[in-house]
Parts: sequence; structure tokens; C-alpha cells
Amino acid sequence: MQALTHFSEHLARLIPAVGSADFPGRLVGMLTQLVPSDDATIILYPGTDLPVIEYFETPEGEVSANLDIYVKGAFLLDPFYLAASRDRAFGVFRLRDLAPRDFKSSDYYQSWYLNCPYQDECGYLIPIGAEGFLNIALGKHQPRASFTRADLAVLQAIRPTVDLLCQQHWVDAGTRSPGVNLRGQLHAALNSFGSSLLTEREAQVIKLVLHGHSTKTLAEKLSISMETVKLHRKHAYSKLEVSSQAELFYLFLDSVMSAGDYDGGDPLLPYLKPGSSG
Repeated sequence: MQALTHFSEHLARLIPAVGSADFPGRLVGMLTQLVPSDDATIILYPGTDLPVIEYFETPEGEVSANLDIYVKGAFLLDPFYLAASRDRAFGVFRLRDLAPRDFKSSDYYQSWYLNCPYQDECGYLIPIGAEGFLNIALGKHQPRASFTRADLAVLQAIRPTVDLLCQQHWVDAGTRSPGVNLRGQLHAALNSFGSSLLTEREAQVIKLVLHGHSTKTLAEKLSISMETVKLHRKHAYSKLEVSSQAELFYLFLDSVMSAGDYDGGDPLLPYLKPGSSG
């Protein structure tokens, strides 16, 4: 009954704020009151444009640099982004629901997620029109803290109302963006990353490594042995002149973020040219 009272009180303040600058903050206030969280970020994916941070709240603002990197290219590897953009999966999910098995032992998690303060993350994925969508990311920072089934049940229970209000507030973000399909360009760059230097199998392994697959899950996905995975990865690292997944991750990010006028092919080619920004 107390949760229902809190929901009703917040809703009375949230509904009049639809369409105003106050809406994102009031929305986060309601969600974090109902499901205790240490921070929250609202990420809008308008049409086919790059993501936009609509709201973020963190102690000391220490992850703002991470968010800047995220919107320029790291989002392509985010399990929440992939669920919404590739699988059209919407609703309430924990990171563990969407990420590959053994994700926390993967190099991607070690090199990216550990730069964030999250111990656990819960994402609220909401479709906005035919093309856009929204991710409301709630995070817990305390050691061993996690979102419970009861937390998810609360968020699921209010989902129809939250979806409707968000779709009304961000109504203009749901149509295909005019001009260049920026997200499509970055997807093409990811698919072609390393293709000028690697064999087809090596490139396939590297792409899955970037998506956070551990050696074990990668071997299962490709139906090859773990030793074969390690061999392909070793050869790929040598050709790309990186020695760790962290270096691979940032090589990918740098090459993609440098591809301002990308028109196809391996983004490493212009990036590695003498005199390029890389």
C-alpha cells in the first residue's frame, strides 16, 4: 500500500510535467523512490541518430567522461542497446538477463564496466515510435548489491503508465532521422572492423570478444574449442598490434569515433594512415 501511495503522489507531479524540462528528473525521482538505486541515466535513441543523454545523476559526476565515450560509439556494444535495436526487446531487464553468460569474467566487462561504479544495472527499455527507443538505466553501487525480483515486479507493474508518459514526452523522437543514418554507419563500421587485416574467422572472433563474450561462451557460440578461440584471438591481436582486450576495445572506439565521414570498409584503414587522427 505504501508503494502505491508513493506511486500516486509522484504520478500527480509527473503527468503535468510531460513535455517540459522537468519531466526526466521527476520520472527518475519516482522510479528511484519505488526501487532504491544509487544513480540513474536516461538515454534517448532518437530515430537513427546517435544516442542523447537526457538525464544523468551520479555522485560527483565521475562517469560523465564515460557517458561521452558511450554516445560516440561504445553504445554499439551495450547489451541493453542490442536488446532494443537488434532484438526489439522492450521492458525491464537486469544486465545479467541480457549479457552473455560469464559476462563479468569477459575482457569487455573488465575494461569497460569496471570503469563505471555499477555493481548491478537495471534497464527500462521503452519503444518510441517506429524507430526510436529509450533506456532508463538504474544502478546500484554498493558491493554485492543487486536488483531483486521484487524490484523488477514493481517496475513491471507500472510499466504501462511509464511507457505511455515517456512516449508522449519524447513523441518527436520516434521517426527516422532526416539525412545520414549515423547509427547505421557505426553498425557498418563495427561489422567491418579489422576486415582489412584479419581472416574472416579472426574478425568474427574479435567482434564477439568486443561484445563481451568470454572464451568459453565464444567457443560454444562458434562450435569450436576454447584453444582454437585463443589461437584466433592471439593471431588477431598480433595483426592489430594490441596485447589485451582493453587495448582492442579502445582501438575500436578510436577508429569508429574518428570515422566522421565513413563511407564503408574497414574503419581501421583511414585511422591507421600516416597523418590521420589516430
